[in-house]
Amino acid sequence: MKKGGIINSLLAGSLARLGHTDRLVVCDAGLPVPPGPEVVDLAFRFGVPSFEAVLSGLLDELVVEGATAAEEVRSRNPGVHELLVSRFPELELVSHGELKREVAAARLVVRTGEATPFANVILRCGVPF
Repeated sequence: MKKGGIINSLLAGSLARLGHTDRLVVCDAGLPVPPGPEVVDLAFRFGVPSFEAVLSGLLDELVVEGATAAEEVRSRNPGVHELLVSRFPELELVSHGELKREVAAARLVVRTGEATPFANVILRCGVPF
């Protein structure tokens, strides 16, 4: 058994298969996910696990070179916007419609139990060298 880190076997394996420039979506419980990307659904109940907890755990294990969120997060979910800007000072903002279109090109979607609006981010994987 692993000593720590991400212990969900499906998620750990999916993360290990990501490469440079692959896109990973961390989303709330309501984001529509089109056919295509692999989905690891961690949602248990509304709010569990939270967007922040899942994002923090993923960032402990991944190299991220860029992030994109919906511009609506600024006014509709200031707490998540603040969290994202603190983690990604050069956060790219696009319309929510564009963000949903970009989800289709992601390699992996991690669905949380988050029940607040616009708690979604697309992460672009980097490399540690």
